[in-house]
Amino acid sequence: MAAQIIVVGNEKGGAGKSTLAIHIMTALLHAGARVGVLDLDVRQQSLGRFLANRRVWTKANGVDLPIAEEHVVGESVAAILALDDAAAVAAFEAALERAKAAGDYVVIDTPGGDTALSRAAHGKADLIVTPMNDSFVDFDMLGHVDPVTLDLQKPSLYSETVWNARKAKMIGERRSLDWVVLRNRLATVEAKNRKRVEDRLALLSRRVGFRIGPGLRDRVIYRELFPFGLSIADLSPKVRPVAMSLAHVAARQELRAVLQCLNLGHAAPEELRAAS
Repeated sequence: MAAQIIVVGNEKGGAGKSTLAIHIMTALLHAGARVGVLDLDVRQQSLGRFLANRRVWTKANGVDLPIAEEHVVGESVAAILALDDAAAVAAFEAALERAKAAGDYVVIDTPGGDTALSRAAHGKADLIVTPMNDSFVDFDMLGHVDPVTLDLQKPSLYSETVWNARKAKMIGERRSLDWVVLRNRLATVEAKNRKRVEDRLALLSRRVGFRIGPGLRDRVIYRELFPFGLSIADLSPKVRPVAMSLAHVAARQELRAVLQCLNLGHAAPEELRAAS
């Protein structure tokens, strides 16, 4: 079967795209899948830095962990930025074909903004994963509400981008595009504002056709493992670069819930059942 293309996208920065991309990627790797990655956040390169850290840490500690194969779009950041949109998209498509030929999945991290590369990636996706924080600031990237009544008015430009990608995929390939919005970084205390956002999100999902799923809470563990090139999916009796706690057990459960929602064949929840 052809490699499944997973695009983690949201035009707003700070929603947790790279954190989700990292955890989806590592969970798939531990489930035995071959995973290729493309980091289209040209300036920040969080996913690329994670993989570089992973290679260094595993070698220094004599640990054998699966590592995804990164497929770069250009020779350097400066080289990519020097390309016009058409040339950049052509370079992306070539890198994507290499990744598809070598793996079961291709995970693509996109920047927090509207770029030609990001639009091209959305157009190639089989699954789009959109993390959003529980606030009307993040919701505004998906849909607009009336400033007086908070009634849902219309989808936003990003929703239209995904809608157009879905329409083009159906016309060109006769295949559907799955879109999942994950409610990321939820606060620990229930709030009236969260309920308001939840209600508008449910209305918008019926209107533009996305599924709603659980995301990852704002936990220190997701950030403190990054310098080692590790994720919560990597932790084991032999891989413990930080002190373990009950928070790590909860984090694994969150990741399992995300994987179940995304319906990824290789990433069986059993892979994350043990919280050792």
